[in-house]
Amino acid sequence: MPSFTTLMFQNASSPLMEELIFFHDHTLTVLILITTLVFYSLVSTLHTPVINKTMIESQPLEMFWTISPTIILILIGAPSIRLLYMLDEVYTPALTIKIFSHQWYWSYEFTDFFNIEFDSFLTTPSELLTYETKFRLLDTDNHIFIPFNTQVRSLISATDVLHSWTVPSLGIKTDAVPGRLNQLNFLINRPGLFYGQCSEICGANHSFMPIVIESINTVTFTKWISS
Repeated sequence: MPSFTTLMFQNASSPLMEELIFFHDHTLTVLILITTLVFYSLVSTLHTPVINKTMIESQPLEMFWTISPTIILILIGAPSIRLLYMLDEVYTPALTIKIFSHQWYWSYEFTDFFNIEFDSFLTTPSELLTYETKFRLLDTDNHIFIPFNTQVRSLISATDVLHSWTVPSLGIKTDAVPGRLNQLNFLINRPGLFYGQCSEICGANHSFMPIVIESINTVTFTKWISS
């Protein structure tokens, strides 16, 4: 989960987030190389006393600064396109969850079983005093229980205004649009609690729409569904 003074990404808990972090590192490497080259060129130019006033063109130089950006864009664009297709890839889901956003809470439906429905609200200050393990503005009264190592499909929509269902440590973010059904596929590769929030400005209480996913094993999930 996020904490103060954290400068890096949260720990990846899904294959999608791992790929996003790899792409970030790849792009940052290219950026550092470009910055180093530009800085070196500036410093070397300032410290070079020789000035060629007769050179009005240079074909090799023009070829270099035309081809180099093309190669750099390909190095960044090819992994980016691959990742975009991977994020939208539809696998065979073992579980489907319907998610509906409201001002300012979330509703969840597990229709694969016994049509389980519940709402998820922000934990109130009085509940924070009762349960010491809950986090202010991040915890909810009802968690979403999802089995890990299971392909999950989420169908997301909104009942009023635009929202966005986001869990950073899983690398997932999907807009909830009124009148539209968006699909999201993800897989959690370890048990734990994963926190998220609405990431689309949706009104006065936009910052009070947390998301909590509790990843559990299949046996425990089956017992929860049965109860």
